[in-house]
Amino acid sequence: MRGRTPGGILSHMQGMSRAASGRRQRKRRAIGGRHIAALAALVAIAGVGGWFLLLRSDEPSGPPTAAIVDQLSLTFPNEEFVQDATAKLEAAGYTVDYYPGEEVTVNFYRRLPTRGYDVILFRSHADRLLTETPAGELVDEVILFTSEPYTTERYQSDQAANDLVIARYRDGGEPYFGIGAGFIDNGDNGAGDYDGATIIMMGCEGLLSERTAEAFVGRGAEVYISWDETVSAAHTDAATGVLLQHLLIEGLPAGDAVALTMAELGPDPFYGSELAVYPAPG
Repeated sequence: MRGRTPGGILSHMQGMSRAASGRRQRKRRAIGGRHIAALAALVAIAGVGGWFLLLRSDEPSGPPTAAIVDQLSLTFPNEEFVQDATAKLEAAGYTVDYYPGEEVTVNFYRRLPTRGYDVILFRSHADRLLTETPAGELVDEVILFTSEPYTTERYQSDQAANDLVIARYRDGGEPYFGIGAGFIDNGDNGAGDYDGATIIMMGCEGLLSERTAEAFVGRGAEVYISWDETVSAAHTDAATGVLLQHLLIEGLPAGDAVALTMAELGPDPFYGSELAVYPAPG
């Protein structure tokens, strides 16, 4: 689906009269000369065509792509949401890849920018990290959960830089690796960037702090959409379905799509959280 195959039409005409032998010989020589000239012309055309294709090599080579990163499927599965979101994305012309929770590891996040997605839905647990470094610097960011159990033995340089941190579903719960903002905006963690992608971070508090949004945009994302407080799984699923309708099928700008979604559904009924956009609409 991503490739183009240039085509060509080659016509070949030949004829021969039944004249005298000498005339036949002269005619063969003339035809042979025309064949050589035609071959030279085809080579020249092919060369121009090849240069033309090189000039056009930056054009899109297939339909836009989207990813549903469903880390939440391990604790709050919602097959109906996945089917609805996939149908809306496909109706808007996207090809869709789905990643269940067990695939959402540290190295999955590390490789994600290389996959060239135009839209990424992070249906993921998230939590605000508010702390102070030994040097006295305030850390205020949102971490995205992985499904990979935490250990001190792996990714030691990332842990030392606080790019990976401990994430827990509840106090005293099992520890998992959490993806910090430094991991996202560190180009050494993966070749390429998010190259104009729309990021929809469905987890809690994704825009309570702007640090993680800044990291995605700093790595090339065009826009980052998330919640300004805690949100329930049911509400974020419902709101994201409405958002996809306005944003991708109707083609509204991100700020308008978010505002219309909130006007129709309202804040989370339990936590009062609202969708927001980064960068804020001008």
